[in-house]
Amino acid sequence: MTDAPKTDTAAPEVPKKTVQAKKTGKKQTRKGSSTATKAVARPQGGNVQYPKHAVQVALRIPRAILEQNAGKEASEKDAAGYLGVQLSGPIRVELSSARKYGFLERPSPGRISITELAKRILRPHRPNDELEGLREAVLNAPVISDVYKHYRGENLPDQQFFDNALVDTFGVQQPNLSEFKEVFITSLRSAELLEEHNGKYRVLDVAQPSGTATGTSDTLRKLGKAVSVSGTDSCFVVMPFALPLGNHYRLIYEPAITKAGLRPMRADDDIFATGKIIDQVWTGINSAKVLVAELTSRNPNVFYELGIAHALHKPVVLVSATEEDVPFDVRHIRVIYYDVSDPFWGEKLINKVAENILSALRNPEEAIFQAPAMRV
Repeated sequence: MTDAPKTDTAAPEVPKKTVQAKKTGKKQTRKGSSTATKAVARPQGGNVQYPKHAVQVALRIPRAILEQNAGKEASEKDAAGYLGVQLSGPIRVELSSARKYGFLERPSPGRISITELAKRILRPHRPNDELEGLREAVLNAPVISDVYKHYRGENLPDQQFFDNALVDTFGVQQPNLSEFKEVFITSLRSAELLEEHNGKYRVLDVAQPSGTATGTSDTLRKLGKAVSVSGTDSCFVVMPFALPLGNHYRLIYEPAITKAGLRPMRADDDIFATGKIIDQVWTGINSAKVLVAELTSRNPNVFYELGIAHALHKPVVLVSATEEDVPFDVRHIRVIYYDVSDPFWGEKLINKVAENILSALRNPEEAIFQAPAMRV
């Protein structure tokens, strides 16, 4: 498998101006898209309630309450007055956004109070209070949090594929795509959860073990309910045998696959015996429900086995330490990137691989190679 000249689009398009969301009671779907395989349940009627403002904008009302009312509880009308405006539809939407991020609470109808999270961001006592608070707010936000967790440690897909995923998997309606993408990307930038790599947006996984366990178990639980797997289903690992990458099988991939509820397999450990090795590799790949491929170092045998898996239309979870080791013609498939200089990289990778295995089974179109003419 060789690299071809780069022709794909770069990062998903981000409009310069947020537009007001259009209200509709009718579910909007892409023509020809399937609604049968969804990793995230949609609210009734497809009315996805994500914040309509970026995280920094949603701090405007809490800041006004803190500065002009000493942070005390206030009426919604008074809060609007602190901004010098009347309580109207747009202000009510802004109040709703602030509540979704966890910046405001409603102790009683018509009244609001600022939360400790908002105070920590606006009046930090430690150097990291503001940044950590913004990240917590992003994880509080409906839909934004789901999309972040789905793509953490990965590049965002090119615009067409990202739009399709937002509509089909996360229930964002077509007319609201531009608005949602601006809110999502602007908020992740503010929280330093997004950076550019070779013209693409990389979603950073900054969680530490103490902050990872709950979110990961919740994500795995949701995916596990949506996917049927048994202890006899296998996940075949395609990877180099030589050290240090060879150690990743025992340290990373075995526990990740077991965590996802499948049986891990690798040629040298499980099916290496007398006879033709390629026949055994073929059998292992063909019988696997899903595969994991470690692409780091561009190993020829790995690429050969990956080609077999793609020819058999098997879902494959791709993993690499560097983007340069991922062949151009498979970069439209989701790839997990890891950084061994991160002290928590091993635990993060175990959790992410486990999630992506179940996600690949739930949404195989994200993990199965399709020739350009066959792409949805």
